[in-house]
Amino acid sequence: MRIVIPQFPGTNCEFDTRYAFEHLGHDVQIVWHEDETVPADTDLIVVPGGFSYGDYLRSGAIARFSPIMKAIKAYADNGGYVLGICNGFQILLESHMLPGAMKRNENLHFVSKHQYLKVENSNNRFLRKCKTGEILNIPIAHAEGNYFIEKEGLARLYDNGQVLLTYCDENGNPDNPNGSVDNIAGICNEKRNVFGLMPHPERAIETVLGSNDGVRMLEGFLS
Repeated sequence: MRIVIPQFPGTNCEFDTRYAFEHLGHDVQIVWHEDETVPADTDLIVVPGGFSYGDYLRSGAIARFSPIMKAIKAYADNGGYVLGICNGFQILLESHMLPGAMKRNENLHFVSKHQYLKVENSNNRFLRKCKTGEILNIPIAHAEGNYFIEKEGLARLYDNGQVLLTYCDENGNPDNPNGSVDNIAGICNEKRNVFGLMPHPERAIETVLGSNDGVRMLEGFLS
């Protein structure tokens, strides 16, 4: 498979992401944010984490205007798969490819640690290698990971099965590191081809790093 990763000024996870997918045996191409097209043979676009444009204004608020984002939106509108990780999730929210918005963490501090997640819905391409109710251990690293959506939008997410991951402890009980509404850590769009999450599965592909739970998350796209 061909994985495409857009690179913005300030992002710092594009190389981690490339390593993760190459580690799983797939071809990866990094494209510059000023490119206006997506390679024709693209199977998956992964918008990486980092601090695009220094997180000025709001995280992802400037990156949404990069030329590559118009091409990525068109790719998704035509049914292509897109995954946004951390800042990539924020960019997809700012681009209105996913519903909701990000606020500063409730405690106003940057948080960086391993965090348990509960799989709320595995009926999708991203998490199909996992089981609903399964607990995963995935790193988080963000200052604006406090996901918010109004009550009506939240109800639609649940009605459509779009809430995919929630923050929890090792026993599956709610353990919210940032204040996100309903402990939400990851969602998808209604068509289930655009996905966003704050945790970093690309940093959890080898046990030497503390967890390899990210392997099955990423493998969902690859088979």
